[in-house]
Amino acid sequence: MKHFLLTWLGTAVALLITANIVPGFSVKNFVAALIAVAVIGLVNAFIRPILSILAFPITLLTFGLFTFVINALTLWLASALTPGYGFEIQGFLPAFLGSIVLTIVSSVISYFLRAVL
Repeated sequence: MKHFLLTWLGTAVALLITANIVPGFSVKNFVAALIAVAVIGLVNAFIRPILSILAFPITLLTFGLFTFVINALTLWLASALTPGYGFEIQGFLPAFLGSIVLTIVSSVISYFLRAVL
């Protein structure tokens, strides 16, 4: 349970950092980031596997690079599912860049959290 909470908090911090780096990607406050991370987790759990299966031929042809597009679409969908909560992505390009930055930042934060634990 402790690992889950630390991962959730670390990803929320990563989302706030990403919002400060990527234009068109905004998170109002830390509570909005926590809600957004929960919704992103649900979208990744339920919708992303379906998208991955449907896009497998394209992903295979692009040597896995289409996975970036799937990440952007899931992030953009999570933003669309949380209107009024302070998490907003204004288009596909900010979602695409935000998914890349979010992956990098959350990986770095996760690395440091594992070192502490």
